[in-house]
Amino acid sequence: MSQHTQPQQPYAPAQPPGSRPARNGLGISALVLGIIGTVSGLIPFFFWLAGILGLIALILGLAGRGRAKRGEATNKGVTTFGAVLGLVALILSVVGAVLTFKAVDEAVTDINKAVADSSASAKPAAESGAAAGGAAGGTEGKDDVLREGDSAAYDDGLEVTVNAPASYTADEFAIGHTKGNKAYTVSVVIENKGKEKYDATLVTVDARAGEDGVNAEQIFDGKVGEGFSGTVLPGKKITATYAFDAPADAKDLTVEVGPGLDWDASQWELKL
Repeated sequence: MSQHTQPQQPYAPAQPPGSRPARNGLGISALVLGIIGTVSGLIPFFFWLAGILGLIALILGLAGRGRAKRGEATNKGVTTFGAVLGLVALILSVVGAVLTFKAVDEAVTDINKAVADSSASAKPAAESGAAAGGAAGGTEGKDDVLREGDSAAYDDGLEVTVNAPASYTADEFAIGHTKGNKAYTVSVVIENKGKEKYDATLVTVDARAGEDGVNAEQIFDGKVGEGFSGTVLPGKKITATYAFDAPADAKDLTVEVGPGLDWDASQWELKL
């Protein structure tokens, strides 16, 4: 019995000889990373991400262009665009880094300026003044406690002077005055001997009365209580009158004036 063998058909190649699939992965990756890197470069504080992605996109884009030149890839345009976006992302990264470091440096400078408060030295009242001036003579060399008529002289040219207290009669609608207590007014003068404008809106004035140092509440009525406001030009001064409520038997009043966030507060010991 004879056996008939089926002639075997040769397998046809899946693709023509010498032909390879296009290797477009580098170009696509360069485009995607370039887009993400460019967008990151437009977002504050993301300059570092833009730099990393931009560098990778540029490298992949250049490698992809090499493939396209050798005929291994067919997306030369996409690859070129990805490399360009990578370069743009790198440029944005550098610009963002410069702006960020500059902003941080300015913030640190402002913080250091706020922390390093300007200190004051005592400037006693002139001997030719009233009795208050004579009492002030003993304050020379003290930086924290002054007497009536003395000035706290700050190193930037700002000078704060607190004058002697005067008895005051608060009206019936006054806020902060307790029946049976006494009221006193204190005049505060701030002179700007520096070179920059001075903002007086942040001035704080507080007081304590008597040996126990009880809080002397500030009095507000139709005549006193407004305090300081506005700015003071170099060579000019500004004056405000404050009224405080003190126990009837109080013999002294401690007034503390803070010129602002950048200055130390100074204290005056005033006789009632």
